[in-house]
Amino acid sequence: MATIAVPNQVSISDDAQALYKACKGWGTDEKAIIAVLGRRNAAQRRQIRQAYEELYDEDLVRRLERELSGDFEKAMYRWILDPADRDAVLAHAELRKSSHEHPVLVEISYEGEEINKKLAKSEAKELHEAIKDNKFNNDDVIRIITSRSKPQLQATFNFYREEEGTSITKNLPNKSKDEFLETLRITVRCFKDPVKYFEKVLRKSIQRLGTDEDALTRVIVTRAEKDLKEIKELYCRRNSVRLDDAVDKDTRGDYKDMLLTLLGNEV
Repeated sequence: MATIAVPNQVSISDDAQALYKACKGWGTDEKAIIAVLGRRNAAQRRQIRQAYEELYDEDLVRRLERELSGDFEKAMYRWILDPADRDAVLAHAELRKSSHEHPVLVEISYEGEEINKKLAKSEAKELHEAIKDNKFNNDDVIRIITSRSKPQLQATFNFYREEEGTSITKNLPNKSKDEFLETLRITVRCFKDPVKYFEKVLRKSIQRLGTDEDALTRVIVTRAEKDLKEIKELYCRRNSVRLDDAVDKDTRGDYKDMLLTLLGNEV
């Protein structure tokens, strides 16, 4: 479930005017910006951008880029974009990295809706045969993992567990130096149980020496309208601390207020 707290009644025109007022003059009212955009869903944010441009002949995204800075600007920029545009920005940034692993590309992959159970069952068998023979990077594995939607892959992994009596992740060797195998493990974990996967990403981003703001921002911004509530609950159970408290401790200023707002808090 989502964590953002959207008001029952919203005036798009009033929101656009409030944002203009927050950016007008010498100082920027960051709290006013968070109060509006941090509590609006994707459809409302899109309407606010359209209304702002109609009223002031200016792109709201570009205005906020000029007014804000640092991690707060990055979080707000990614939040206000349409989800598809945000995914494109995340993918572009990920591909510029020198690392061979690109988990972000997995996180934003095709969602889809339809599930073919017969196909899922047959491909679960194909995956089992390939993994049993240690053929992790054969054509069948690559085809299945890269061409199926997330729901279709989840169905495939469920059939795998039913047929083999163990999850697919248990059958993939751990701590391997094989880069493809490590990428495959990340991919399977993300598709198989996104809540567990994103909880781990958050935990690693906060517990490392120096907070990984990119990962922290990415997860909260991209999951706030999907399953962040479940991720928060799992984080608390596994770490004996609320995610909200961990974010409050590890971040500062307007950036902290933005993340806490997306987590469902009053700031």
